[in-house]
Amino acid sequence: MAHVNLLPWRAERRKLREREFFGQLGMAFVAGLGFVLLWALWMGARIDNQNDRNTILQGEIKQVDVKIAKIKDLEKVREHLLARKQIIEQLQSDRSKMVHLFDELVKTIPSSARLTALKQAGNTMSLDGVAQSNASVAEYMRNIEASPWMGHVDLRSTVNSHDASRMPYNFGLTVKLSKPKTEDNGMPAGASTAAAPANAAKVHAPSATTPVATPAAKPVAMPAKAEAKPSPAAAKGGAKP
Repeated sequence: MAHVNLLPWRAERRKLREREFFGQLGMAFVAGLGFVLLWALWMGARIDNQNDRNTILQGEIKQVDVKIAKIKDLEKVREHLLARKQIIEQLQSDRSKMVHLFDELVKTIPSSARLTALKQAGNTMSLDGVAQSNASVAEYMRNIEASPWMGHVDLRSTVNSHDASRMPYNFGLTVKLSKPKTEDNGMPAGASTAAAPANAAKVHAPSATTPVATPAAKPVAMPAKAEAKPSPAAAKGGAKP
């Protein structure tokens, strides 16, 4: 005999499927939530690690900044020392320059001229003075250009004051200073030929304090004394008793 199910089985199956669906949906939500939590923990760990690295790098950067500041201070000190060294070297090289310049001023100025003012600024010297005539000024300029310690000279002005004095011409000169080239003996090139004999005499002449070896004196044979000959008057008169 056939059995007929008159209960609402379709509604029960629908409810069962709905429960299965919501169960799977809950499991997916829990799995997604777990994945999100794990991803958040992993990203947090990476961020913390990077923050630690940034802290270490910032500390190293601060140390490097301190070292860079020290290096800059050392560079400033080095530049200051180099500037002082250059100044000292320049002073050492120019130590005897003024002595030579005044010596050359005395040598170059003619007897018909006289200086009234002297001013030096670097490698330029300004000379002001009086002279008897323009020829004296020209002679003075030629002497300056021939000097090894002075170079090119320019005439700034020459004025005839129409004064009844002995030197009526006022002149102004601008001189370019130069250091002469030295030869192997350490002397200026222009003065080597003139001072060579004096230097040679100084080199070869023995000093007063240095003992000079002299050869031993050899005995010299003295000639025998000649017999005294009688004078003609004694020969004629004979010897007196």
